[in-house]
Amino acid sequence: MLSEELRELTASEPLSLEEEYEMQEKWQVDEDKLTFIILSREGVDLPDDSSISPSDPQLKKCPMVGDVNIFLSGSLQNLRSPLKRAYDSEHEEDREEEEEEGHAEVEIMVAELAYRRKGYAREALQLMLHYATGHPFSSSTTIESPLKIAPTRLLTRISEANEASISLFETLGFKLTKRIQVFAEIEMRWQADLSL
Repeated sequence: MLSEELRELTASEPLSLEEEYEMQEKWQVDEDKLTFIILSREGVDLPDDSSISPSDPQLKKCPMVGDVNIFLSGSLQNLRSPLKRAYDSEHEEDREEEEEEGHAEVEIMVAELAYRRKGYAREALQLMLHYATGHPFSSSTTIESPLKIAPTRLLTRISEANEASISLFETLGFKLTKRIQVFAEIEMRWQADLSL
């Protein structure tokens, strides 16, 4: 990743090409990480529906513009159990105990500047969150989640300066729960009403 601004916004470290490949190989076998690669349809003749086969040769023509990730911490059994209370600044002690039970940390990055602010991040997050929880985060078709993570277990950590990402996560039901001064980051947890 060559952009200094993007590294700061995503709290990323510069990696050599060899380190990038090593990281990708490790992530492929790690059971505590999920990654969706974000492709752009711009300029590629693809059907408008969502039933595109992964083997469709047209997909190879789609430029890769970013990725969305979930890092799982804790047992899947704990991650499937909803948190007992909403996170807020009044329950600091409870936060530590529930952190030990597990969470699913969500990250998003649209690396290519030309593809930012075009809805890719929102759509990719909605798809990933739907896949991980089974809860529809948009008007998309409901699918059975292989993970069934409780939505209240979702969190994200974002640079305080990354107003675009903070706003995006707020629109998906995430709320500020913690400030991490030493890293100039905030933590947000999903707290929307599932009955809506």
